[in-house]
Amino acid sequence: MLLGIEVGDTEEDLEWLCGKIVRLRIFPDQEGVMNRDVQQVHGEILVVSQFTLQASTVKGNRPSYLRAARPEEATPLYLRAKQRLGELLGRPVRSGEFGADMQVHLINDGPVTIIMDSKLRE
Repeated sequence: MLLGIEVGDTEEDLEWLCGKIVRLRIFPDQEGVMNRDVQQVHGEILVVSQFTLQASTVKGNRPSYLRAARPEEATPLYLRAKQRLGELLGRPVRSGEFGADMQVHLINDGPVTIIMDSKLRE
């Protein structure tokens, strides 16, 4: 999970997002239909902070990151997200190091990438 925290995000946003992630049925069942959540497949969650998800490309050709929360606002929410996901999952959640320049290797298993925004609770 790549987590971008925006200016003004709250504990309520985090609670909604964490609950949604743990219950999201994105893993295949016996028929290959995405019908199982992370708990049902005994999966794990890796949380990596990613402020660039808040990039705005509306004006010009250089992304603006003004919507991304500053570290003093984002760090506690990032740590709380990790804690809350672990509580909901019933086991520890792994994480990257907030603000670090990390090399994360990702295998995207299938044609699915889901973007969730706590301000657009669809």
